[in-house]
Amino acid sequence: MRYLEIRRHSMRVKPGKHLSQAGVMLARRTGEGRGPFDRVVTSDLPRAFETAIAMGFAVDEQMKDLASFDDEVDAEISNPADLQSVVRAVRRGKAAGKLSKRLSKLMHSLAVSIPDGGNALVITHGTLLELCAIGCLPEADHTSWGATFDYCEGVRLSYDGSRFTSATILRNS
Repeated sequence: MRYLEIRRHSMRVKPGKHLSQAGVMLARRTGEGRGPFDRVVTSDLPRAFETAIAMGFAVDEQMKDLASFDDEVDAEISNPADLQSVVRAVRRGKAAGKLSKRLSKLMHSLAVSIPDGGNALVITHGTLLELCAIGCLPEADHTSWGATFDYCEGVRLSYDGSRFTSATILRNS
């Protein structure tokens, strides 16, 4: 089994690009007792990269695909999004569904890049995290996942070598 932990970045003060002091502290608390990770991947936006560093993990790669989505996806998902509206948008199979599938393929490629028994950490952004998780487990009972993910929250996906099999929801305590 391989494990992929996908988390939302920590807090910033908008419109700032960098984590706030409270965001650094939250990321530090989140990182305590986590890892080690065979691979750490973030979006190419500073707040995602800084979250991984504040959690205590060096970043191996930054990916633009984990940073944002286009206006078509935005138009399909209510803002602020609730998890069920994201699920409905993905199931309609239009722009959000296509992005969710593309992100799940990316997550699959990350999962196969780590050794059996290994772990990877992915830091992305709100709504993109939900699109990733739903795409990786499209048949899951998404209502049991609760609300959309807050700062530093996420999901730990189990991967059996060919597909994602389960999700553990990671909430702030």
